[in-house]
Amino acid sequence: MRPGLSETELDDVERRFGFRFAADHRTFLSAGIPIGDRWPDWRCGNPDQLRKRLAWPVDGVLYDVEHNGFWLPDWGTRPVGPEDAVREARRRLADVPQLVPVCGHRYLPGLPDTVGYPVLSVYQTDIIVYGSDLRDYLHREFATGGISTAPPDGPRYIPFWSRFID
Repeated sequence: MRPGLSETELDDVERRFGFRFAADHRTFLSAGIPIGDRWPDWRCGNPDQLRKRLAWPVDGVLYDVEHNGFWLPDWGTRPVGPEDAVREARRRLADVPQLVPVCGHRYLPGLPDTVGYPVLSVYQTDIIVYGSDLRDYLHREFATGGISTAPPDGPRYIPFWSRFID
């Protein structure tokens, strides 16, 4: 672990990359920055690599639109050509909540001033819950044993992204 990010550093990351951390993600990163290839290095990491990781969830949906025929019914009639379908899907995805990388392809929604959203494993449109919240995810992924903190009613709803969760 490296020393955590200051509030000024967190604000700078949000400004530079155009997203907001959820409150629990900010708290985690202010406590310390995990070290390793799977963890985004918001202080010293390669900006292009960080942008690529931020784009991964939407790029994965677009990949499935282009190569696997994916199309949501509420998007209306799918355009005939793959380029047109990708263009329309990109337009529709412009307003979905930003998913922010936590570790590898595990993501939290970048919904500012919020806590308790699930950590999602995102690979194209194959999306599953890896923790009911950040604390639960860290416990499940990196600790051994213990009790899950999963809420009885299931994980909190994330606009757009929760539709992929079984």
